[in-house]
Amino acid sequence: MLEARLQSLVSVFPFNEYEYILMFLLDKSIIRFDQYEELRESYVSSNRYLKLYEYGPRNFGQVWGEPHLMDLDARFKKPDASLDPDYSGDYDLWIEGVKVEAKASRAVHKNKKGSLISKALRYDSSEPFWMNFQQLKLDVCDAFVFIGAWVDQIVYWVLSNEDAKSSDYLSHQHRGGIEYQIGITDKNISHFDVFRTNASDIGRKLISVGRGQ
Repeated sequence: MLEARLQSLVSVFPFNEYEYILMFLLDKSIIRFDQYEELRESYVSSNRYLKLYEYGPRNFGQVWGEPHLMDLDARFKKPDASLDPDYSGDYDLWIEGVKVEAKASRAVHKNKKGSLISKALRYDSSEPFWMNFQQLKLDVCDAFVFIGAWVDQIVYWVLSNEDAKSSDYLSHQHRGGIEYQIGITDKNISHFDVFRTNASDIGRKLISVGRGQ
């Protein structure tokens, strides 16, 4: 009966098939409310960054990513002419005189079709994944910070401009264009371990590599 009902079920937020299944199980006394709370807590704690998959690409980086970094280190500032007289909107953040481009991407199943959320992966997943850090403008900033999101974990990589330019995974974003991209996948992620940085150390690392130290 449940399977047949789900096939014809019409969902409108916040009512969906998962809510319907849970109410069905409660009604049939198959699950108790305390078991539901335990299930809910377990799911939320293991998918705490799933909401990040709801953002559009630009909003993910600008609306969430940049403020997220500024929350991690109060020294981050939005650049303007008072900080950099030559600033023309060509990089994202400024920290202690270092020009920073911040790029964010989400790990998604490489071979699965569907919405971004349906392709979201856990960090320990064995499924093939792909994330792309794009619109890299080389020689404009001093350093890059890449923010990689999984449903249960955030990873940060800090690269100097030279690190990005010399990466084996750097490619033109568009043929003949001036912007570049770096893709991180399940096949090459270990090659970026040297750039991986703890959240509390991002600012210090950017200042160091940005100044060529």
